[in-house]
Amino acid sequence: MAAISASMVKELREMTGAGMMDCKKALTETDGDMDAAVEVLRKSGAAKAVKKASRIAAEGICRIASEGNKAVVAEVNSETDFVAKNETFQEFVQKIADTALASGLKGGKNGEDVETLLSKDGLNELLVEKTATIGEKLSVRRFELVEADCVATYIHGGGRIGVIVAGNGASDDAAKEALTNIAMQVAAMTPQYVSRDVIPSDEVSKLREITIDSALNDPASLPKPILQKRIDRAVSEKLWSDEDIAIYEEKKSNMNFLFNFLSDAAAAKLAELAMEGKEEYLKDKIFTGLVEGRVSKNIKDISLMDQVYVKAEDGKQTVLKYLESVNKELKVASFVRFEVGEGMQKKEEDFAAEVAAQLG
Repeated sequence: MAAISASMVKELREMTGAGMMDCKKALTETDGDMDAAVEVLRKSGAAKAVKKASRIAAEGICRIASEGNKAVVAEVNSETDFVAKNETFQEFVQKIADTALASGLKGGKNGEDVETLLSKDGLNELLVEKTATIGEKLSVRRFELVEADCVATYIHGGGRIGVIVAGNGASDDAAKEALTNIAMQVAAMTPQYVSRDVIPSDEVSKLREITIDSALNDPASLPKPILQKRIDRAVSEKLWSDEDIAIYEEKKSNMNFLFNFLSDAAAAKLAELAMEGKEEYLKDKIFTGLVEGRVSKNIKDISLMDQVYVKAEDGKQTVLKYLESVNKELKVASFVRFEVGEGMQKKEEDFAAEVAAQLG
């Protein structure tokens, strides 16, 4: 029997993306025949795919396919970042994106149409085969098709983030370049909506309620008149410890640094008192002004058109103003931003334990 060297295992692993122990076992079974070892890995695909079905796959890459005024971004997951860098895996993900584009299926952020897509062009069988050769659970998580007068795409971090921006009103080179710049903006700044006009009213109401509660639970950020009333009550009713009252008496001439010295219990008591007076504060113009200012800032963070353009020379120009400077007729109709593994449970890796287990 031929000796199985580390370099042979490494070569087979690089060819197939399969796990180290799987590669060594396949080479042993085939007496070191590289081609036969590849075939062994492929033939074991169906059984391995079933065994791996319950494992967590939250790594992977995004790939984009585009043609004319259409583009698709697809996310396919693997168990480890190592596999995401494998050429065999990357080619498979590109095949998913290309097939999705040709299929005309719309897809969606929540995995719509994935099963239908996998039934086309032998993708289901290919998924089983790649699971075998790569040696990890693979999962086609989602894809989305975008179509408009002009589409621009951007891949960031080797495929960690995939973005498509759709624009209407112009389709020349300047429009394409502008939308590409905006795709980079979407990748970097993670907006949730194209503009504030399309943010659902219930989302704004929820944001306002969260802002109100967070303001009341952070006494140091409250307007001075409201904060002072809470402190006066805490002191007069001895709701604070003697030590915290003494600290306040010492520091009250300069309130800016008071919370650096108060105990956590004292700050928590002020927050409790503030929440008790919530209905009263909602009628206070100073407090409501603070809340609306914070709500407006948060809306700017999640609204693409309101965000400061990342390449703005003055550091102030919004994405909307940038777009208008290129072509007033060009409008962003929609965008898609996929980030690998977002919202998924990640596997906790313990490489020392894994190596120890393999050495047995």
